[in-house]
Amino acid sequence: MTGRGDPPEGTPQGLPGGGDDEYGAIVFDESFVRAARIREFSARERLAGATRATRPRHPWGTGGARPQAYVLVLLIALAFGSAIYLGVRHHYRPEGPPAAVPLRMTLVPLVPSGPVPAASADPLYAADGVAHYPIGLQGVTLPAAHRTAHFTDGQVGEALDITQEYLVASSLDEAALTGGDVREVRDLLDQGQLTQFDHSLASPADDGRHAATGWLVRFDPARYQLADPGIRVRGTVTYAERDGGAGLEVDTDHTLVYRIRAAGAPSDHPASLFTVRRRLSLYFDRDDLAAHQLQLRQAAVEAGPLACAGDPSGYFRPLLAGQRAATGSGTDPYDRAEPMAAACGALSPGPGPAPGPDRSPGRSASPSR
Repeated sequence: MTGRGDPPEGTPQGLPGGGDDEYGAIVFDESFVRAARIREFSARERLAGATRATRPRHPWGTGGARPQAYVLVLLIALAFGSAIYLGVRHHYRPEGPPAAVPLRMTLVPLVPSGPVPAASADPLYAADGVAHYPIGLQGVTLPAAHRTAHFTDGQVGEALDITQEYLVASSLDEAALTGGDVREVRDLLDQGQLTQFDHSLASPADDGRHAATGWLVRFDPARYQLADPGIRVRGTVTYAERDGGAGLEVDTDHTLVYRIRAAGAPSDHPASLFTVRRRLSLYFDRDDLAAHQLQLRQAAVEAGPLACAGDPSGYFRPLLAGQRAATGSGTDPYDRAEPMAAACGALSPGPGPAPGPDRSPGRSASPSR
């Protein structure tokens, strides 16, 4: 290095005259030395006749170290990327339970052949042959829980208990029957069916998927009230494995008889009977049993007395004592421009005074249009 210059921190202390001193060009203080970045040429560079006394430093060090460093970084990146890729691939993740199957439902209004009879409670039940039916929960009896090929007796018992809870909440609970709180019904449903259930109650439609009365029995609270909280119930419950042991299916078939009258009517006002037959198919996988929930797969409902022309999807609107169904004008099967009439059933007068174990009041006797 040639020429005169001042150190980075000014004139060195203890040297009189500063830049005029004859040693100023060759004497440096410690800070100047530390700040210097001087590197000698290598022997090869000196032989090549280089004109500079220094050469730049590279952050990667010597040229021989760079390839190994690049390879190491590349290998780490590849290993990290492979781990992420394998972790997110579908067939490496544990398979979850199958999605809940949407409920399919059918609603059949049962039309009376004449005026709806009216009478006081006891004679009315006796006349319709249901006085011997158990009341409420006593009528929702369960079979003994026995283990199956893939489910223990405890798991079968859990499925039957959930079934009983659902039947009570959806057809015997007075609040749900009269358009009130339905949380007990909703809480028992599989998470995958909640959207369909909510849609059915918010926007009911008789489309086989979104009828509120497919999920539960309920009456229009603006027009009806229960005349007797003692609802008569009779039916059967059976169970069997399905899907190769992946699930347990419970089938129920119950007839329920309600005593109703017009909303706001006094207690001495004549009441009438409304009969509902519900055939339900409930499905349980192991996750449902652990969560104390069920999947309602199918619901077939027959109810009457109802008018054939009414829409029973949102609420049941029974014909009351003394009322009769309007007579239809007939259906022309040759006129394809005419919309098809809704299917209805004829309401039988009842099971008689001593029905057998398989007789059910309100069962459809013959289809009509």
